[in-house]
Amino acid sequence: MKIATTIIRILIGLLLLFASISYFFHLMPEPETTGNFKAFNVGLVAATYLMPLAKGIELLCGLAFVSNRFVTLANILILPITINILFINIFLAPEGIPVAGALFLGNLFLIYRYWDNYKSVFTP
Repeated sequence: MKIATTIIRILIGLLLLFASISYFFHLMPEPETTGNFKAFNVGLVAATYLMPLAKGIELLCGLAFVSNRFVTLANILILPITINILFINIFLAPEGIPVAGALFLGNLFLIYRYWDNYKSVFTP
């Protein structure tokens, strides 16, 4: 189980690093969007702080996952972003569901594996 945790942690970290670095350095062209997803994307771009904030958190969490430092904190910080990525792909861009689902399930798996670190948060 320890090997699976390490593999999943590093894969998620690399995925987050790739996505955030690609965003900040414009390494990949923006995909063509249509319909409701295009309207949603225009709204995200119009709120000028939201995408840099999300990608900055992805960068920090990716670094935490890859370096195996502050993983407990990174799991909680990235959870709302992975949920949002999953819902965006379910409702607006179904072609991305496999990657979004794997990212979300990997995040849940890491939270499960580090659950002992969260116990004190849930005790009175």
